[in-house]
Amino acid sequence: MSKLSYYMDLAKNGTAKDINLLMAGLNRSMSFADSRFIDYALSLVNSTDGVERIKHYLFKGTQIQRNYSTLFLNRRCDPGDWEIVKKAYQADLIDETQAFSK
Repeated sequence: MSKLSYYMDLAKNGTAKDINLLMAGLNRSMSFADSRFIDYALSLVNSTDGVERIKHYLFKGTQIQRNYSTLFLNRRCDPGDWEIVKKAYQADLIDETQAFSK
């Protein structure tokens, strides 16, 4: 199984544990390919548990995890997501560039 397939399976399962495994891959030693694979895989998350876990990382994750959580939420079409991103921005957890990036 390729890394991309592995990450995609985690995202499609979308449990909190699966999201934890995806987010664990977001670190300073990740390869560029891994960063792209995880970013793509996150776009496949649509379970309630998965989305809620990503929101958790927006407030409790590392800077890299918060950045990817922001990207995930900014790309969705759920109008309530902007309020969550705005709250993280106002708490200085993400910067202005990240808050408005897609």
